[in-house]
Formats: sequence, C-alpha cells, structure tokens
Amino acid sequence: MSAHTRTTSPLKRPRTVAAVAGAGALALMASAAPAHAEDTYNTEVEWPDHFTSAYTVMAGPGAVVDGDGEPSPGQEGAAGDFMFWVNSDTDVICYDITLTGVSGDYESPAATATHIHDSAEGEAGPPRLAFPDPMPVGEGPRHSSGCMSGPFEAGLEDDDGADHAEGFTLTELEADPAAFAADSHTEQYPDGVVRGQLMQVPVDGVETGGGGTASASGETSAAGFGASGWGAAGLGALALAGVGGLALQRHLRASS
Repeated sequence: MSAHTRTTSPLKRPRTVAAVAGAGALALMASAAPAHAEDTYNTEVEWPDHFTSAYTVMAGPGAVVDGDGEPSPGQEGAAGDFMFWVNSDTDVICYDITLTGVSGDYESPAATATHIHDSAEGEAGPPRLAFPDPMPVGEGPRHSSGCMSGPFEAGLEDDDGADHAEGFTLTELEADPAAFAADSHTEQYPDGVVRGQLMQVPVDGVETGGGGTASASGETSAAGFGASGWGAAGLGALALAGVGGLALQRHLRASS
C-alpha cells in the first residue's frame, strides 16, 4: 500500500510438517503447494487435520487505498477471489486465490505481492501474511493455493527494523477478521490491483471461530454436518455449509 519494488513470489520448503488426519488427508495434499515455490520464506506445510475458522474475500479495484488511506483505485474490471482456512491451534493458514482481469507483472517490496494486511476497511496497514502470487502472469486467470505455517515472514521491515509479520499469529486474525484485508499489487497498480476485507464463513457447515472446528476430510468436531451427514441432510446441509464449505469441498475434489 506504499511504493512497491520487489517482484518475487517464493515459499520456503518445509522445516516441519503439520499433523494430518491420515493417509486420505496426505493424499489430497499432493497438489496443494504452488508449483512456483522456492526456498526463501515462510514454511510450506500440508493441510492440518482440522480448521478453526474460514474466511472469504471478494476483492475489487474500488476498495484499494494508498499508504495514507486515500482512495487509489486498482485495475478496472479486475477481481480477486480469496479463500482462507485457518488452524490457529498450529498457526497454519491454507489459501486458494484466483485473480481475473489482472494484467502486468507483480511488484512489491515485501516477500511477495499478494498479502493479508492488518488494515480495516478504508485504512492502510502493514502486511502480516505474504502468499505466493497467483500464476501465470498474463491476461488470463491466475491461481495460487497451498498452506503455510508460522512463524511468518512478510519480507518488509518496520521503522524499528522488525519484520511486519514478527510476532503475528493467526489468533489475532480470528479475534477481529474484519480488521484485515487481502490484496495483490502490480507494477501498474503498486497500491493494489484489487482489495477486499476478510469475511468469516462457516467451514463445512460448522460456525468456526467460536468453539467449532471442521476437519480437512469433511468431518466435524462439533455438532454439525460431517462427511456422513451430507446424504441425509441433502440440500439443507449444502446450504448451511456456505461459502467456506463449498470452497473446501471444491478444493478437496480438485486435489484428489
């Protein structure tokens, strides 16, 4: 949300691997990591065995602001579809990001040009999480998906020389998701090509963030609709799953 100069999109390979539910969960993570990952920042991990919350962002050019919080519209016609699943118990965040209508290369002084910022609607704020930039660069749709684990690194320092992600944990995001925004930056739109605020959604039919959790395999650890409940509940369960559940099911099918 300020002057942007760096164009890389790397992801550090695993030093540790999050626990998974079993062979089924392991198998569906085979394609979770982005193909363009490199060994330079943040820890790439497999999907955890459950999620504590989920968030969606419908990003557009009109929500972009500059470093002073003044309107700075992004690329006309561009859109961003961000989906995040969080396990705050293990400090793991999984992501599925699609950008459309975006042209030009990425540019940012941070580790990548695609972020979650600590910034309420209409306000500027520092990047807390840096995600691999959706690929390929060009006129068509761009996509990025995978999971990463804390401690996180944004690749951009504050005035005291500390990384903007230093000390940040996903419990902070869960405490006030509306205070965070997702965006992506390009050479032509350094303040942001699209931006949108996080909105909490259910994970597979369970209202998360308040005690309920949902597993990566579709089962739940709270009263709700698990993998065995879809047949009996039918369309009612599908409706209750909402955006988070539908996106999770779609991602699991694509990964299997």
